[in-house]
Amino acid sequence: MSASSRSLIRHGSALSLLTLCSRILGLFREMTKASLLGTSALSDAFSVAFMIPNLFRRLFAEGSVTVAFIPVFKDYLLKDAFSVPDTQKVPDTQKVPNTEIRDFLSCIFTFLTFFVTLAVIAGILVTPAVVSFFGMEAFDETVFLTRLMFPFLGFISIAAFFQGILNGVRVFAPSGFAPILLNLVTILCAYALSPFTANPARAMAAGILIGGFLEAAVQFPFVLKKGFRFFFTGLKRAIKHPGTRTVLRLVGPTIIGMAAYQLNDLVSTALAGNAGEGVVSSLQYSLRLQELILGIFAVSIGTVILPDLSEYAKSSQWERYNDSLISAMNIIALITIPITFFSLSQGETLIRLLFQSRSFNETSVVLTLSAFTFHMPGLFFIALNRILAPAFYAQSDSKSPTLAGIVSFVVNMGLAALLAGPLKGAGIALALTLASAVNTALLLIFLRRNLRIALNKALRSTLIYSVKLILFSCIAAVPVIALSPRLLSLFSGRRRIIGYGLPLAINAAIFAAAGIALLVMSGDKHIRAIRNMLRKKA
Repeated sequence: MSASSRSLIRHGSALSLLTLCSRILGLFREMTKASLLGTSALSDAFSVAFMIPNLFRRLFAEGSVTVAFIPVFKDYLLKDAFSVPDTQKVPDTQKVPNTEIRDFLSCIFTFLTFFVTLAVIAGILVTPAVVSFFGMEAFDETVFLTRLMFPFLGFISIAAFFQGILNGVRVFAPSGFAPILLNLVTILCAYALSPFTANPARAMAAGILIGGFLEAAVQFPFVLKKGFRFFFTGLKRAIKHPGTRTVLRLVGPTIIGMAAYQLNDLVSTALAGNAGEGVVSSLQYSLRLQELILGIFAVSIGTVILPDLSEYAKSSQWERYNDSLISAMNIIALITIPITFFSLSQGETLIRLLFQSRSFNETSVVLTLSAFTFHMPGLFFIALNRILAPAFYAQSDSKSPTLAGIVSFVVNMGLAALLAGPLKGAGIALALTLASAVNTALLLIFLRRNLRIALNKALRSTLIYSVKLILFSCIAAVPVIALSPRLLSLFSGRRRIIGYGLPLAINAAIFAAAGIALLVMSGDKHIRAIRNMLRKKA
Protein backbone atom coordinates (compact mmCIF):
# COMPACT_ATOMS: atom_id res chain seq x y z
CA MET A 1 0.00 0.00 0.00
CA SER A 2 1.28 3.49 -0.85
CA ALA A 3 2.52 6.08 1.63
CA SER A 4 -0.58 8.22 0.94
CA SER A 5 -2.87 5.34 1.82
CA ARG A 6 -0.95 4.54 5.00
CA SER A 7 -1.03 8.21 6.02
CA LEU A 8 -4.76 8.36 5.38
CA ILE A 9 -5.38 5.27 7.51
CA ARG A 10 -3.07 6.53 10.29
CA HIS A 11 -4.49 10.06 10.56
CA GLY A 12 -8.03 8.90 9.79
CA SER A 13 -8.00 6.19 12.45
CA ALA A 14 -6.69 8.59 15.11
CA LEU A 15 -9.36 11.18 14.32
CA SER A 16 -11.99 8.44 14.04
CA LEU A 17 -11.21 7.32 17.59
CA LEU A 18 -11.88 10.81 18.92
CA THR A 19 -14.96 11.12 16.76
CA LEU A 20 -16.15 7.75 18.04
CA CYS A 21 -16.04 9.12 21.59
CA SER A 22 -17.89 12.24 20.44
CA ARG A 23 -20.57 10.28 18.61
CA ILE A 24 -21.06 7.89 21.51
CA LEU A 25 -21.57 10.89 23.77
CA GLY A 26 -23.86 12.29 21.08
CA LEU A 27 -25.90 9.11 21.38
CA PHE A 28 -25.95 9.52 25.15
CA ARG A 29 -27.17 13.06 24.55
CA GLU A 30 -30.02 11.71 22.43
CA MET A 31 -30.68 9.02 25.04
CA THR A 32 -30.88 11.78 27.64
CA LYS A 33 -33.36 13.66 25.47
CA ALA A 34 -35.34 10.47 24.87
CA SER A 35 -35.45 9.78 28.60
CA LEU A 36 -36.47 13.31 29.59
CA LEU A 37 -38.61 14.31 26.60
CA GLY A 38 -39.47 11.17 24.58
CA THR A 39 -41.24 12.05 21.31
CA SER A 40 -43.47 14.68 22.93
CA ALA A 41 -44.30 18.13 21.60
CA LEU A 42 -41.58 19.51 23.89
CA SER A 43 -39.07 17.12 22.33
CA ASP A 44 -40.11 18.33 18.88
CA ALA A 45 -39.67 21.91 20.10
CA PHE A 46 -36.09 21.26 21.24
CA SER A 47 -35.28 19.35 18.02
CA VAL A 48 -36.43 22.24 15.82
CA ALA A 49 -34.90 24.90 18.07
CA PHE A 50 -31.48 23.24 17.94
CA MET A 51 -31.77 22.39 14.26
CA ILE A 52 -32.16 26.03 13.17
CA PRO A 53 -28.84 27.44 14.52
CA ASN A 54 -27.20 24.08 13.82
CA LEU A 55 -28.25 24.40 10.18
CA PHE A 56 -26.55 27.79 9.95
CA ARG A 57 -23.52 26.33 11.73
CA ARG A 58 -23.12 23.75 8.98
CA LEU A 59 -23.75 26.46 6.41
CA PHE A 60 -21.27 29.07 7.67
CA ALA A 61 -18.85 27.02 9.76
CA GLU A 62 -17.27 23.65 8.91
CA GLY A 63 -19.69 23.04 6.05
CA SER A 64 -18.39 25.91 3.91
CA VAL A 65 -15.89 28.23 5.60
CA THR A 66 -13.49 25.46 6.58
CA VAL A 67 -13.48 23.69 3.22
CA ALA A 68 -13.00 27.00 1.38
CA PHE A 69 -10.41 28.28 3.85
CA ILE A 70 -8.06 25.28 3.90
CA PRO A 71 -7.00 25.28 0.19
CA VAL A 72 -6.24 29.04 0.33
CA PHE A 73 -4.45 28.72 3.68
CA LYS A 74 -2.47 25.78 2.31
CA ASP A 75 -1.35 27.97 -0.57
CA TYR A 76 0.05 30.53 1.87
CA LEU A 77 1.84 27.80 3.80
CA LEU A 78 3.42 26.32 0.68
CA LYS A 79 4.63 29.74 -0.49
CA ASP A 80 5.82 30.79 2.93
CA ALA A 81 7.65 27.60 3.97
CA PHE A 82 6.21 28.20 7.44
CA SER A 83 7.90 26.09 10.12
CA VAL A 84 5.21 23.49 10.76
CA PRO A 85 5.53 19.68 10.57
CA ASP A 86 4.96 17.96 7.21
CA THR A 87 4.64 21.26 5.31
CA GLN A 88 6.25 21.15 1.88
CA LYS A 89 9.11 23.62 1.47
CA VAL A 90 9.67 25.77 -1.61
CA PRO A 91 12.72 27.72 -2.86
CA ASP A 92 13.65 30.88 -0.94
CA THR A 93 12.93 33.05 -3.97
CA GLN A 94 9.29 32.06 -3.76
CA LYS A 95 8.89 32.65 -0.03
CA VAL A 96 6.41 35.20 1.28
CA PRO A 97 7.13 36.96 4.61
CA ASN A 98 5.43 35.46 7.66
CA THR A 99 3.44 38.68 8.02
CA GLU A 100 1.45 37.57 4.95
CA ILE A 101 -0.01 34.65 6.87
CA ARG A 102 -0.72 36.80 9.93
CA ASP A 103 -2.47 39.44 7.82
CA PHE A 104 -4.50 36.79 5.99
CA LEU A 105 -5.64 35.15 9.23
CA SER A 106 -6.44 38.53 10.82
CA CYS A 107 -8.59 39.58 7.86
CA ILE A 108 -10.48 36.26 7.78
CA PHE A 109 -11.00 36.37 11.56
CA THR A 110 -12.31 39.96 11.39
CA PHE A 111 -14.67 39.30 8.51
CA LEU A 112 -15.97 36.03 9.99
CA THR A 113 -16.61 37.56 13.41
CA PHE A 114 -18.47 40.55 11.96
CA PHE A 115 -20.58 38.49 9.57
CA VAL A 116 -21.53 35.81 12.11
CA THR A 117 -22.43 38.42 14.73
CA LEU A 118 -24.87 39.99 12.28
CA ALA A 119 -26.27 36.54 11.47
CA VAL A 120 -26.87 35.77 15.17
CA ILE A 121 -28.66 39.09 15.77
CA ALA A 122 -30.79 38.68 12.65
CA GLY A 123 -31.59 35.09 13.57
CA ILE A 124 -32.83 36.04 17.02
CA LEU A 125 -35.04 38.78 15.56
CA VAL A 126 -36.71 36.63 12.88
CA THR A 127 -37.07 33.47 14.99
CA PRO A 128 -40.90 33.66 15.35
CA ALA A 129 -41.34 33.89 11.58
CA VAL A 130 -38.99 30.95 10.98
CA VAL A 131 -40.58 28.75 13.68
CA SER A 132 -44.07 29.38 12.29
CA PHE A 133 -42.94 27.54 9.16
CA PHE A 134 -42.81 24.26 11.12
CA GLY A 135 -46.35 24.16 12.48
CA MET A 136 -45.13 23.40 16.01
CA GLU A 137 -47.61 22.64 18.78
CA ALA A 138 -45.33 24.19 21.43
CA PHE A 139 -44.76 27.37 19.39
CA ASP A 140 -43.79 29.79 22.19
CA GLU A 141 -41.37 27.29 23.76
CA THR A 142 -39.76 26.61 20.37
CA VAL A 143 -39.21 30.35 19.85
CA PHE A 144 -37.67 30.72 23.32
CA LEU A 145 -35.34 27.73 22.87
CA THR A 146 -34.26 28.86 19.40
CA ARG A 147 -33.36 32.35 20.61
CA LEU A 148 -31.51 30.89 23.60
CA MET A 149 -29.35 28.67 21.37
CA PHE A 150 -28.71 31.04 18.46
CA PRO A 151 -25.42 32.45 19.89
CA PHE A 152 -24.15 28.87 19.55
CA LEU A 153 -23.65 29.76 15.87
CA GLY A 154 -21.10 32.44 16.78
CA PHE A 155 -19.03 30.22 19.06
CA ILE A 156 -19.00 27.29 16.65
CA SER A 157 -18.03 29.47 13.66
CA ILE A 158 -14.93 30.68 15.48
CA ALA A 159 -14.22 27.06 16.43
CA ALA A 160 -14.43 26.14 12.71
CA PHE A 161 -11.88 28.88 11.91
CA PHE A 162 -9.48 27.43 14.48
CA GLN A 163 -10.14 23.96 13.07
CA GLY A 164 -9.26 25.13 9.56
CA ILE A 165 -5.90 26.48 10.77
CA LEU A 166 -5.02 23.29 12.64
CA ASN A 167 -6.22 20.91 9.93
CA GLY A 168 -4.22 22.91 7.39
CA VAL A 169 -1.03 21.91 9.22
CA ARG A 170 -2.29 18.32 9.76
CA VAL A 171 -3.21 18.74 13.42
CA PHE A 172 -6.53 16.96 13.89
CA ALA A 173 -6.76 15.97 17.56
CA PRO A 174 -8.06 19.28 19.06
CA SER A 175 -10.88 19.58 16.51
CA GLY A 176 -11.69 15.92 17.11
CA PHE A 177 -11.83 16.45 20.87
CA ALA A 178 -13.89 19.66 20.81
CA PRO A 179 -17.29 18.05 20.03
CA ILE A 180 -16.74 15.68 22.96
CA LEU A 181 -16.99 18.69 25.26
CA LEU A 182 -20.20 19.86 23.59
CA ASN A 183 -21.97 16.55 24.12
CA LEU A 184 -20.59 16.03 27.62
CA VAL A 185 -21.61 19.50 28.83
CA THR A 186 -25.09 19.15 27.28
CA ILE A 187 -25.68 15.86 29.11
CA LEU A 188 -24.43 17.24 32.42
CA CYS A 189 -26.52 20.40 32.11
CA ALA A 190 -29.62 18.38 31.19
CA TYR A 191 -29.55 16.62 34.56
CA ALA A 192 -27.89 19.31 36.72
CA LEU A 193 -29.99 22.30 35.57
CA SER A 194 -33.37 20.62 34.98
CA PRO A 195 -34.51 21.14 38.61
CA PHE A 196 -33.86 24.88 38.23
CA THR A 197 -35.45 25.46 34.79
CA ALA A 198 -39.05 25.44 33.56
CA ASN A 199 -38.41 22.18 31.68
CA PRO A 200 -35.51 19.85 30.76
CA ALA A 201 -35.36 21.25 27.20
CA ARG A 202 -34.16 24.61 28.54
CA ALA A 203 -31.47 22.89 30.59
CA MET A 204 -30.22 21.08 27.48
CA ALA A 205 -30.29 24.35 25.50
CA ALA A 206 -28.05 25.98 28.12
CA GLY A 207 -25.66 23.04 27.76
CA ILE A 208 -25.53 23.50 23.98
CA LEU A 209 -24.59 27.16 24.44
CA ILE A 210 -21.83 26.45 26.97
CA GLY A 211 -20.53 23.54 24.91
CA GLY A 212 -20.27 25.70 21.78
CA PHE A 213 -18.08 28.19 23.65
CA LEU A 214 -15.84 25.38 24.89
CA GLU A 215 -15.44 24.00 21.34
CA ALA A 216 -13.71 27.23 20.37
CA ALA A 217 -11.84 27.70 23.66
CA VAL A 218 -10.22 24.25 23.64
CA GLN A 219 -8.68 24.71 20.17
CA PHE A 220 -7.30 28.22 20.63
CA PRO A 221 -4.20 27.26 22.71
CA PHE A 222 -3.15 24.77 20.02
CA VAL A 223 -3.39 27.48 17.36
CA LEU A 224 -1.10 29.68 19.46
CA LYS A 225 1.23 26.76 20.10
CA LYS A 226 1.74 26.36 16.35
CA GLY A 227 2.91 29.97 16.20
CA PHE A 228 -0.09 31.50 14.45
CA ARG A 229 -1.17 34.99 15.53
CA PHE A 230 -4.06 37.13 14.31
CA PHE A 231 -5.87 40.26 15.46
CA PHE A 232 -8.92 42.35 14.67
CA THR A 233 -8.36 44.71 11.78
CA GLY A 234 -10.47 47.20 9.85
CA LEU A 235 -13.51 45.64 8.17
CA LYS A 236 -12.80 47.44 4.88
CA ARG A 237 -9.22 46.16 4.89
CA ALA A 238 -10.41 42.66 5.75
CA ILE A 239 -12.83 42.56 2.84
CA LYS A 240 -10.28 43.97 0.35
CA HIS A 241 -7.54 41.49 1.31
CA PRO A 242 -6.80 39.18 -1.68
CA GLY A 243 -6.87 36.10 0.56
CA THR A 244 -10.29 37.01 1.91
CA ARG A 245 -11.60 37.58 -1.60
CA THR A 246 -10.24 34.22 -2.74
CA VAL A 247 -11.95 32.48 0.18
CA LEU A 248 -15.19 34.34 -0.53
CA ARG A 249 -15.07 33.34 -4.20
CA LEU A 250 -14.81 29.73 -3.08
CA VAL A 251 -17.23 29.99 -0.20
CA GLY A 252 -20.01 31.67 -2.19
CA PRO A 253 -20.89 28.67 -4.33
CA THR A 254 -20.12 26.38 -1.39
CA ILE A 255 -22.67 28.15 0.80
CA ILE A 256 -25.26 27.89 -1.97
CA GLY A 257 -24.56 24.18 -2.27
CA MET A 258 -24.58 23.67 1.48
CA ALA A 259 -27.75 25.74 1.72
CA ALA A 260 -29.43 23.39 -0.72
CA TYR A 261 -28.20 20.41 1.28
CA GLN A 262 -29.21 21.87 4.64
CA LEU A 263 -32.56 23.06 3.31
CA ASN A 264 -33.24 19.37 2.83
CA ASP A 265 -33.30 19.10 6.62
CA LEU A 266 -35.31 22.29 7.02
CA VAL A 267 -38.07 21.45 4.55
CA SER A 268 -38.08 17.76 5.53
CA THR A 269 -38.54 18.77 9.16
CA ALA A 270 -41.38 21.09 8.17
CA LEU A 271 -43.07 18.24 6.28
CA ALA A 272 -42.48 15.94 9.26
CA GLY A 273 -43.92 18.53 11.66
CA ASN A 274 -47.13 18.50 9.68
CA ALA A 275 -47.20 14.68 9.43
CA GLY A 276 -48.07 14.16 13.08
CA GLU A 277 -46.69 14.36 16.62
CA GLY A 278 -43.40 12.56 17.14
CA VAL A 279 -42.41 12.31 13.47
CA VAL A 280 -39.85 15.13 13.77
CA SER A 281 -38.21 13.55 16.81
CA SER A 282 -38.24 10.04 15.32
CA LEU A 283 -36.40 11.33 12.23
CA GLN A 284 -33.87 13.06 14.47
CA TYR A 285 -33.25 9.90 16.50
CA SER A 286 -32.82 7.88 13.30
CA LEU A 287 -30.43 10.45 11.81
CA ARG A 288 -28.43 10.44 15.04
CA LEU A 289 -27.79 6.72 14.61
CA GLN A 290 -26.81 7.24 10.98
CA GLU A 291 -24.57 10.18 11.84
CA LEU A 292 -22.82 8.08 14.49
CA ILE A 293 -21.29 5.99 11.72
CA LEU A 294 -21.04 8.84 9.23
CA GLY A 295 -19.25 11.10 11.68
CA ILE A 296 -16.85 8.48 12.96
CA PHE A 297 -15.52 7.49 9.56
CA ALA A 298 -16.69 9.57 6.59
CA VAL A 299 -16.28 12.99 8.20
CA SER A 300 -12.94 11.95 9.72
CA ILE A 301 -11.56 10.72 6.39
CA GLY A 302 -12.97 13.77 4.59
CA THR A 303 -11.31 16.06 7.14
CA VAL A 304 -7.96 14.31 6.80
CA ILE A 305 -7.98 14.04 3.01
CA LEU A 306 -8.75 17.70 2.18
CA PRO A 307 -5.36 19.19 3.22
CA ASP A 308 -3.52 16.39 1.39
CA LEU A 309 -5.58 16.69 -1.79
CA SER A 310 -5.12 20.48 -1.71
CA GLU A 311 -1.36 20.11 -1.48
CA TYR A 312 -1.22 17.49 -4.26
CA ALA A 313 -3.41 19.63 -6.55
CA LYS A 314 -1.42 22.81 -5.89
CA SER A 315 1.89 21.03 -6.59
CA SER A 316 0.51 18.97 -9.55
CA GLN A 317 1.18 15.63 -7.84
CA TRP A 318 -1.76 14.00 -9.58
CA GLU A 319 -0.59 10.43 -9.08
CA ARG A 320 -0.62 10.89 -5.32
CA TYR A 321 -3.93 12.76 -5.61
CA ASN A 322 -5.50 9.80 -7.44
CA ASP A 323 -4.03 7.29 -5.00
CA SER A 324 -5.46 9.16 -2.00
CA LEU A 325 -8.88 9.51 -3.61
CA ILE A 326 -9.11 5.81 -4.56
CA SER A 327 -7.99 4.72 -1.08
CA ALA A 328 -10.53 6.99 0.58
CA MET A 329 -13.38 5.71 -1.59
CA ASN A 330 -12.48 2.08 -0.92
CA ILE A 331 -12.14 2.64 2.83
CA ILE A 332 -15.58 4.28 2.88
CA ALA A 333 -17.03 1.22 1.12
CA LEU A 334 -15.24 -1.09 3.57
CA ILE A 335 -16.86 0.69 6.50
CA THR A 336 -20.33 1.67 5.35
CA ILE A 337 -21.51 -1.37 3.39
CA PRO A 338 -21.07 -3.99 6.16
CA ILE A 339 -22.44 -1.61 8.79
CA THR A 340 -25.51 -0.92 6.64
CA PHE A 341 -26.30 -4.63 6.38
CA PHE A 342 -25.78 -5.20 10.10
CA SER A 343 -27.82 -2.15 11.09
CA LEU A 344 -30.76 -3.18 8.92
CA SER A 345 -30.79 -6.63 10.52
CA GLN A 346 -30.51 -5.24 14.06
CA GLY A 347 -32.34 -1.90 13.80
CA GLU A 348 -35.12 -2.59 16.30
CA THR A 349 -32.74 -4.04 18.89
CA LEU A 350 -30.41 -1.06 18.50
CA ILE A 351 -33.22 1.48 18.89
CA ARG A 352 -34.68 -0.26 21.94
CA LEU A 353 -31.25 -0.48 23.57
CA LEU A 354 -30.40 3.17 23.07
CA PHE A 355 -33.68 4.99 23.46
CA GLN A 356 -36.48 2.90 25.01
CA SER A 357 -37.83 4.34 28.26
CA ARG A 358 -41.11 5.44 29.79
CA SER A 359 -41.14 8.52 27.58
CA PHE A 360 -39.84 6.61 24.55
CA ASN A 361 -42.65 4.08 24.17
CA GLU A 362 -43.68 1.45 21.60
CA THR A 363 -45.04 4.12 19.27
CA SER A 364 -41.68 5.89 19.44
CA VAL A 365 -39.88 2.64 18.56
CA VAL A 366 -42.11 2.02 15.54
CA LEU A 367 -41.75 5.60 14.27
CA THR A 368 -37.96 5.61 14.67
CA LEU A 369 -37.48 2.15 13.16
CA SER A 370 -39.51 3.04 10.06
CA ALA A 371 -37.30 6.08 9.43
CA PHE A 372 -34.09 4.18 10.26
CA THR A 373 -34.90 1.40 7.79
CA PHE A 374 -34.96 3.89 4.92
CA HIS A 375 -32.15 6.13 6.18
CA MET A 376 -29.49 3.43 6.39
CA PRO A 377 -29.34 2.41 2.68
CA GLY A 378 -28.25 5.98 1.95
CA LEU A 379 -25.24 5.76 4.28
CA PHE A 380 -22.80 4.72 1.55
CA PHE A 381 -23.85 7.55 -0.78
CA ILE A 382 -23.79 10.23 1.93
CA ALA A 383 -20.38 9.05 3.10
CA LEU A 384 -19.02 8.96 -0.46
CA ASN A 385 -20.25 12.53 -1.00
CA ARG A 386 -18.14 13.60 2.00
CA ILE A 387 -15.09 12.21 0.18
CA LEU A 388 -15.88 13.41 -3.34
CA ALA A 389 -16.66 17.01 -2.35
CA PRO A 390 -13.12 17.67 -0.97
CA ALA A 391 -11.75 16.40 -4.31
CA PHE A 392 -13.35 19.49 -5.89
CA TYR A 393 -12.49 21.92 -3.08
CA ALA A 394 -8.84 20.86 -3.29
CA GLN A 395 -8.85 22.09 -6.90
CA SER A 396 -10.53 25.37 -5.84
CA ASP A 397 -13.68 24.22 -7.62
CA SER A 398 -16.71 24.85 -5.43
CA LYS A 399 -19.20 25.30 -8.29
CA SER A 400 -19.49 21.62 -9.24
CA PRO A 401 -20.50 20.32 -5.79
CA THR A 402 -22.80 23.34 -5.51
CA LEU A 403 -24.69 22.39 -8.66
CA ALA A 404 -24.87 18.77 -7.53
CA GLY A 405 -26.24 19.90 -4.17
CA ILE A 406 -28.94 22.05 -5.77
CA VAL A 407 -30.14 19.23 -8.04
CA SER A 408 -30.10 16.83 -5.08
CA PHE A 409 -32.15 19.31 -3.05
CA VAL A 410 -34.80 19.56 -5.76
CA VAL A 411 -34.99 15.76 -6.03
CA ASN A 412 -35.23 15.38 -2.26
CA MET A 413 -37.95 17.97 -1.83
CA GLY A 414 -40.03 16.56 -4.67
CA LEU A 415 -39.79 13.01 -3.36
CA ALA A 416 -40.32 14.06 0.28
CA ALA A 417 -43.48 16.00 -0.59
CA LEU A 418 -44.72 13.02 -2.58
CA LEU A 419 -43.91 10.35 0.01
CA ALA A 420 -44.53 12.16 3.34
CA GLY A 421 -48.30 11.71 3.07
CA PRO A 422 -48.54 7.95 2.58
CA LEU A 423 -45.31 6.91 4.38
CA LYS A 424 -44.81 9.78 6.89
CA GLY A 425 -41.29 9.68 8.38
CA ALA A 426 -40.27 6.64 6.34
CA GLY A 427 -41.11 8.48 3.12
CA ILE A 428 -39.00 11.49 4.13
CA ALA A 429 -36.09 9.18 4.99
CA LEU A 430 -36.39 7.37 1.65
CA ALA A 431 -36.39 10.70 -0.19
CA LEU A 432 -33.08 11.65 1.46
CA THR A 433 -31.51 8.30 0.51
CA LEU A 434 -32.52 8.60 -3.14
CA ALA A 435 -31.43 12.24 -3.35
CA SER A 436 -28.03 11.32 -1.87
CA ALA A 437 -27.57 8.72 -4.60
CA VAL A 438 -28.36 11.37 -7.22
CA ASN A 439 -25.82 13.71 -5.62
CA THR A 440 -23.13 11.01 -5.76
CA ALA A 441 -23.83 10.31 -9.44
CA LEU A 442 -23.58 14.02 -10.33
CA LEU A 443 -20.30 14.48 -8.43
CA LEU A 444 -18.78 11.56 -10.32
CA ILE A 445 -19.97 12.95 -13.65
CA PHE A 446 -18.48 16.37 -12.87
CA LEU A 447 -15.21 14.84 -11.68
CA ARG A 448 -14.74 13.22 -15.11
CA ARG A 449 -14.14 16.67 -16.61
CA ASN A 450 -10.66 16.82 -15.04
CA LEU A 451 -8.62 14.50 -17.26
CA ARG A 452 -5.78 14.41 -14.73
CA ILE A 453 -8.00 12.51 -12.28
CA ALA A 454 -8.09 8.76 -12.92
CA LEU A 455 -11.82 8.53 -12.27
CA ASN A 456 -12.42 5.41 -14.37
CA LYS A 457 -9.78 3.60 -12.37
CA ALA A 458 -11.29 4.85 -9.10
CA LEU A 459 -14.82 3.84 -10.10
CA ARG A 460 -13.74 0.43 -11.31
CA SER A 461 -11.78 -0.19 -8.12
CA THR A 462 -14.62 0.97 -5.84
CA LEU A 463 -17.33 -0.87 -7.79
CA ILE A 464 -15.50 -4.21 -7.73
CA TYR A 465 -14.63 -3.74 -4.06
CA SER A 466 -18.23 -2.79 -3.19
CA VAL A 467 -19.64 -5.89 -4.90
CA LYS A 468 -17.24 -8.04 -2.89
CA LEU A 469 -18.27 -6.29 0.34
CA ILE A 470 -21.99 -6.72 -0.42
CA LEU A 471 -21.46 -10.44 -0.97
CA PHE A 472 -19.41 -10.83 2.20
CA SER A 473 -21.94 -8.78 4.22
CA CYS A 474 -24.80 -11.00 3.05
CA ILE A 475 -22.88 -14.11 4.10
CA ALA A 476 -21.96 -12.60 7.49
CA ALA A 477 -25.57 -11.52 8.12
CA VAL A 478 -27.01 -15.07 7.75
CA PRO A 479 -25.97 -16.38 11.21
CA VAL A 480 -26.95 -13.04 12.79
CA ILE A 481 -30.49 -13.14 11.40
CA ALA A 482 -30.83 -16.81 12.38
CA LEU A 483 -29.64 -16.30 15.98
CA SER A 484 -31.33 -12.96 16.79
CA PRO A 485 -34.76 -14.32 17.87
CA ARG A 486 -33.15 -16.95 20.11
CA LEU A 487 -30.79 -14.47 21.75
CA LEU A 488 -33.56 -11.94 22.39
CA SER A 489 -35.72 -14.69 23.88
CA LEU A 490 -32.83 -15.93 26.04
CA PHE A 491 -32.25 -12.50 27.61
CA SER A 492 -35.85 -11.28 27.63
CA GLY A 493 -37.23 -9.87 30.87
CA ARG A 494 -33.84 -8.48 31.91
CA ARG A 495 -32.77 -4.87 32.18
CA ARG A 496 -32.49 -2.99 28.89
CA ILE A 497 -28.69 -3.05 28.81
CA ILE A 498 -28.72 -6.85 29.19
CA GLY A 499 -31.95 -7.70 27.38
CA TYR A 500 -30.95 -5.84 24.23
CA GLY A 501 -27.28 -4.99 24.76
CA LEU A 502 -25.96 -8.53 25.08
CA PRO A 503 -27.81 -9.92 22.04
CA LEU A 504 -26.62 -6.92 20.01
CA ALA A 505 -23.02 -7.33 21.18
CA ILE A 506 -23.01 -11.09 20.45
CA ASN A 507 -24.49 -10.54 17.01
CA ALA A 508 -22.00 -7.75 16.29
CA ALA A 509 -19.11 -10.02 17.29
CA ILE A 510 -20.40 -12.84 15.06
CA PHE A 511 -20.95 -10.49 12.11
CA ALA A 512 -17.55 -8.82 12.52
CA ALA A 513 -15.69 -12.12 12.93
CA ALA A 514 -17.33 -13.61 9.84
CA GLY A 515 -16.71 -10.47 7.79
CA ILE A 516 -13.07 -10.06 8.83
CA ALA A 517 -12.40 -13.75 8.20
CA LEU A 518 -13.78 -13.43 4.68
CA LEU A 519 -11.70 -10.30 4.03
CA VAL A 520 -8.51 -11.93 5.35
CA MET A 521 -9.09 -15.03 3.20
CA SER A 522 -9.58 -12.81 0.16
CA GLY A 523 -6.27 -11.02 0.85
CA ASP A 524 -7.87 -7.60 1.38
CA LYS A 525 -5.12 -4.96 1.26
CA HIS A 526 -6.83 -2.53 3.64
CA ILE A 527 -7.23 -5.16 6.34
CA ARG A 528 -3.61 -6.14 5.79
CA ALA A 529 -2.47 -2.51 6.15
CA ILE A 530 -4.42 -2.06 9.38
CA ARG A 531 -2.99 -5.31 10.76
CA ASN A 532 0.57 -4.26 9.92
CA MET A 533 0.02 -0.85 11.51
CA LEU A 534 -1.26 -2.47 14.72
CA ARG A 535 1.72 -4.84 14.80
CA LYS A 536 4.14 -1.92 14.56
CA LYS A 537 2.41 -0.15 17.45
CA ALA A 538 2.54 -3.33 19.50
